[in-house]
Amino acid sequence: MFATLSDRLSDTFKNLRGKGKLSEADIDATAREIRIALLEADVALPVVKDFVRAVKERARGEEVSQALNPAQQVIKIVNDELVTILGGETRRLRFAKSGPTVIMLAGLQGAGKTTLAAKLALWLKDQDKTPMLAACDLQRPNAVNQLQVNGERAGVPVFAPEPGNGTGDPVAVAKESIEEAKRKLHDVVIVDTAGRLGVDAEMMDQAAAIRDAVQPDEILFVVDAMIGQDALATAQAFLDGVGYDGVVLTKLDGDARGGAALSIRQVTGKPVMFASSGEKLTDFDAFHPDRMASRILDMGDMLTLIEQAEKTFDQEQALKAADKLAGRGDGQFTLDDFLEQMQQVKKLGSMTKILQMLPGMGQMREQLENFDDREIDRIEAIICSMTPAERANPKIIDGSRRARIAKGSGRAVSDVNQLVDRFFEARKMMEQMARGGGMPGMPGMPGGGMPGAPGPGKRSKAKQKKGKAKQKKGRSGNPAKAAQQAAAEKEKASEATPNPFGIGEEIDYEKAAADLDLPSDFSKYLK
Repeated sequence: MFATLSDRLSDTFKNLRGKGKLSEADIDATAREIRIALLEADVALPVVKDFVRAVKERARGEEVSQALNPAQQVIKIVNDELVTILGGETRRLRFAKSGPTVIMLAGLQGAGKTTLAAKLALWLKDQDKTPMLAACDLQRPNAVNQLQVNGERAGVPVFAPEPGNGTGDPVAVAKESIEEAKRKLHDVVIVDTAGRLGVDAEMMDQAAAIRDAVQPDEILFVVDAMIGQDALATAQAFLDGVGYDGVVLTKLDGDARGGAALSIRQVTGKPVMFASSGEKLTDFDAFHPDRMASRILDMGDMLTLIEQAEKTFDQEQALKAADKLAGRGDGQFTLDDFLEQMQQVKKLGSMTKILQMLPGMGQMREQLENFDDREIDRIEAIICSMTPAERANPKIIDGSRRARIAKGSGRAVSDVNQLVDRFFEARKMMEQMARGGGMPGMPGMPGGGMPGAPGPGKRSKAKQKKGKAKQKKGRSGNPAKAAQQAAAEKEKASEATPNPFGIGEEIDYEKAAADLDLPSDFSKYLK
């Protein structure tokens, strides 16, 4: 959603790199580019003015003028100000001290309240809560049925005494849901309310009546992040008519400019508490202002990625695979181990979303958008078409076996060849890294070096000749220095242990013959 804003800010910061000191003109030009980027992203004008003014004031201060790298300091300032307008700190849910915690959802029709109710219930279930959904949207056709289906998918019970479709009293259903939760010992009740295509008095009156009837601990305003500046008007109308404690942003995976998401907190004063970024029930999490700011500036979101991995990965399996790669386990890392690890990665969700959490991936956005997540399924099909022996020892996979595997998986033989070859390359690299050998080709790392540089034992001929020339280098032409070298060599020779066989020593045969004092007629045999 923030792709345009992220790209524009990245281009702005590129112009600052390499400058040892920022002039007043540099700061003004940077502020102008940031202003244009925010306005193009649909951020509200008052928010843009406050943001740019804060950045300019801090950029002119000592933290930038005295910094070794002013460009990085400006990026840090922009990051800090983004975190501020997004809310500063992560806002957590407040739970009731006694009785069930009541969470009421409010918002326009089409914002995604019903789906979000199930997502929130599943998220709370993972937090060791026992939530229940209350179907109080009795106006929209099939809203009750949709909530029941989503509740079943999430494994959460749904209280729906009325069929809906224009019949029933939503206020009475909301009251009864609290009593039902008390009877069945549910500690959280999520109340799904009705919406309209636009703000009207009837919708506000009904939402206010439900609020007064159940006295919710939290009222969450659900807003579609793709509706642009109208989101601010709607948010203010609900704040005046019903009131709410926090905001939930939906459809963050859309391609809209998303500036409204940056404006809501500043305009309404209410924090963004949750964010929904996909159609799956698991595409939902608490909103962290610092992590969102980091994503916008293309610095990644490693904390979210680590948290998802901790929830998804089997630690015991991961340790076994690591032991095998390091040579501590039983046998080598096999295709079975590779398949297990790949299946765990699939549980994290879309590979595109995972890769987007890595720093610097904004520069590869086009490649990520063209990445096909079904490629993992195709690899899984190829491995599952192999026999246990082939997965344990891929070296036995010859031509006829590859043809059989390709036929069984519905892929081409070239796909099988590519998978097997890449597996061997990847295993070799991972084994080297697990044993402390470093990443091949990475400068400054053990076993590394610049790509294309000659490896150990493969020095260029020029360097080999240069080394030999250094070894054969004679004494200095300076008489004083030559005398010092001769004295040092003599001292070294005297300290050396005599070798009775003369092995490794340089012998002056002419001097040795003179020392023997042989007869004069014997000299002809020495020529």
